[in-house]
Amino acid sequence: MSHVACHMLVKMIRELHEKLINREITATELAQKYFDVIEKKDGKVKAYLTLTKELAMAQAQAVDEKIAKGEEIELIEGIPGAIKDNICISGTRTTASSKILDSYIAPNDATVVKKIKESGAVILGKTNLDEFAMGSSTENSPYQKTSNPLDENRVPGGSSGGSAAAVAAGEAVWSLGTDTGGSIRQPASFCGVVGLKPTYGRVSRSGVIAMASSLDQVGSIASSVEDAAIVLSEIAGQDLLDATSAQSADKRYEDYLFGDISGKTVGVPKEYMDGLDGEIREVFEKSLEKFKSLGAKIETISLPNSDYALPAYYIIMPSEVSSNLARYDGIKYGLRVDDQKDSKVKENGLPKTLLETYLDTRKIGFGDEVKRRIMLGTFALSAGYYDAYYLKAQKVRALIRKDFENAFEKVDFIYCPTAPEIAFKFGEKSNDLLKMYLSDIYTITANLSGTPAISFPIGNVNIEGKMLPVGGQLMAKWFDEEGLLNAAHTFEIN
Repeated sequence: MSHVACHMLVKMIRELHEKLINREITATELAQKYFDVIEKKDGKVKAYLTLTKELAMAQAQAVDEKIAKGEEIELIEGIPGAIKDNICISGTRTTASSKILDSYIAPNDATVVKKIKESGAVILGKTNLDEFAMGSSTENSPYQKTSNPLDENRVPGGSSGGSAAAVAAGEAVWSLGTDTGGSIRQPASFCGVVGLKPTYGRVSRSGVIAMASSLDQVGSIASSVEDAAIVLSEIAGQDLLDATSAQSADKRYEDYLFGDISGKTVGVPKEYMDGLDGEIREVFEKSLEKFKSLGAKIETISLPNSDYALPAYYIIMPSEVSSNLARYDGIKYGLRVDDQKDSKVKENGLPKTLLETYLDTRKIGFGDEVKRRIMLGTFALSAGYYDAYYLKAQKVRALIRKDFENAFEKVDFIYCPTAPEIAFKFGEKSNDLLKMYLSDIYTITANLSGTPAISFPIGNVNIEGKMLPVGGQLMAKWFDEEGLLNAAHTFEIN
């Protein structure tokens, strides 16, 4: 690839849009350049599970035809991106990175994919994730381990590791991920890109393979805040196919990036800072000084129930997992195991019972982490334990939401590091589940409360001779994506 082409691949949506309308490049040429980068890099990065080249080139051709006719195109038209593989694309393999869905072909588009197609954006393929989005490192995929493009010995984060890595590696301009407890923001932090989790209900979940339905949210990953805002503009909005989606007017979120946060108050939860030390704390404190220099007021606040967020999350989330994954039984779709040697076969040679089919299919089809969460959730929902665990966790969730309501009476934004660490090495936490779960300690409260949150790069630390990124996380009032994006954008451009 020429030097010019390589340079183009780091451009953002608006700049690529200008090149398209000025006919410096066609949409088909642009798509092909990204496929060339994928071919060159993805053998090491392993961001993609499936490429949708035929679809992408057809979409790009349609944009070229519009331009040739002198028709105007929107910012995102012709711009190549990627879709996490738990989001359905009609006629395309959709696995959620699970062997139980290994051969599943989605019959319909998820609403967000339908909206992306209607916008004229180009879909390059489906990205890798932790199985059923359960993980913080993308090590739980049975297909491949995605590497962090900044250091191939380190994880990209999870569960949307493939989506973040694709953007960071220049294998996509934008991507869609899902965020249940930090699964967009933490990999964005690890890979040095921007990750946005919208308010719960802002974006439809229809056609998204569910993990924990009261927590899941689709969001965007991109190399800049503006790009994340542009993608949000295309996927947001009420959807009658999702009863949890909220009424909201069509907005162009990129129009709210004023680059000014003078007079805004940024609250820093003292509970989040107590255990933070070392270089990440230094980077974070420097970022606070930057916010001050931009005219923001910094206030220490308290979220008193945040200490209980992690245990509450790891009761509510597995409980919903247990319920949602009950549908994978080998009967209607996905893997069906009929002939396991250790299954009981009747003496007369008749096939195994229906129950045995269920058990064998789930035993073979699910990975260890998925089985673990199903069992935890089933236990929490069982008779005798429902009140002691699940009900109590929901009460804690209500208290956490109240903490946020109280905080937002005093401040405009809540700010903290996205994660307590930089990207860790493969295998470093595989045998210590608590350490792995603690990766989400700063992000899960936004899911429990339903608030919008964004991660964006705030600095780097030198680890073993490599500069690795640190992400900062801003949270805002419910449905204030405009203010949230503007605050992150203001930090980014100064």
